[in-house]
Amino acid sequence: MKNKRIIGELKRIAKNSGGMLRPETVVNAAEPKNSPLHSRFEWNNKVAGHQYRIWQARQLIRVSVEVWADNSDLVDVFVSLTTDRKPMDAEGKPMPDSSGYRIVTEVLSDAELRRQMLADALAELELFREKYARLKELAAVFSAIRKVKR
Repeated sequence: MKNKRIIGELKRIAKNSGGMLRPETVVNAAEPKNSPLHSRFEWNNKVAGHQYRIWQARQLIRVSVEVWADNSDLVDVFVSLTTDRKPMDAEGKPMPDSSGYRIVTEVLSDAELRRQMLADALAELELFREKYARLKELAAVFSAIRKVKR
């Protein structure tokens, strides 16, 4: 299975790096054409440069926060709803202009979009629960998640 080969290679790199897997180390290890990781990267610098700028734009959107008048906490300005995400191409890369972000205040004021945001939040909480299920210290949190889902 290809996934096992990739995971095996990532574990090998981590072990050879003192147990810490760093993205730059992975890229360096993937550079040789015979590396099991090589095909997982875009090596054409023109294409990769554009993809990197798209990634930078996403990071810029994700870190955009502001203070609302009724609350002194910082809140996200934009949200990505699962219904706004489009399919990936044959290589598993997002299609150009395939997904986007909405202004949170507009999502919260639209009943259908708000329902979608809540469904997305609950799905993320379920992923959180699955990821950390072995931590008994979070049992009360998991119980609260189950109550909200009902």
